[in-house]
Amino acid sequence: MSDKLSQKNSYPSSSNSKMVGTDGIRTIVGVIGNVISLFLFLSPVPTLFKICKSKSVQEFKPYPYVATVLNCAMWIFYGLPVVHPDSILVKKILIALLVEVIFMAIVVFITMTFLHTTKARSTLVGLLCIVFNIIMYTSPLTVMRSVIKTKSVKFMPFYLSLANFCNGLVWLIYALLKFDPYITIPNGLGALSGAIQLILYATYYKTTNWDDDGPLESSEVQLSNRNIP
Repeated sequence: MSDKLSQKNSYPSSSNSKMVGTDGIRTIVGVIGNVISLFLFLSPVPTLFKICKSKSVQEFKPYPYVATVLNCAMWIFYGLPVVHPDSILVKKILIALLVEVIFMAIVVFITMTFLHTTKARSTLVGLLCIVFNIIMYTSPLTVMRSVIKTKSVKFMPFYLSLANFCNGLVWLIYALLKFDPYITIPNGLGALSGAIQLILYATYYKTTNWDDDGPLESSEVQLSNRNIP
């Protein structure tokens, strides 16, 4: 009897082994996700160089970049131990930035003043993270509409679309390994949005006139040198 008990205790349970295996895979996927996130945030650099070189934003839209700033701020707050103690996801136009800082201050004040448990804080901040993550991933919708209308992908940066798809896909896998709805929902939509952008890019790449700047319509251009006195 004692021999059987000692033999039984000498082997880890299958559930513990499975948990260790899942946690290990999740850690690896998390590291990959952080690397891809870095490339996501660096992917607009060629576009910024192009804007600086031409001294015009042309028909590039500001929405993805404004949404990304607020999205990152929300995920940083979500990853802090005072909100989500078990999380390791501390990741990574002046008026818009000021509004975002004020909004963040309000969210932090409400969370820390009126919510006294980490569970309640995780719920509120997690829901806000979902909202702004979705906004970040769907902000290129205006660009996609323009691509379909003009049959040109000149003003839809390829690397940003690719990084959006890869980032959403990897973080979706990460969330599914240890189900977290706050990460699953927005990144699932992000992977879908990125896939649609890549499909559009492949569809309209050959019909794009890369040498033609095209007419700038006031209804389409959100930022223009013509608006600067």
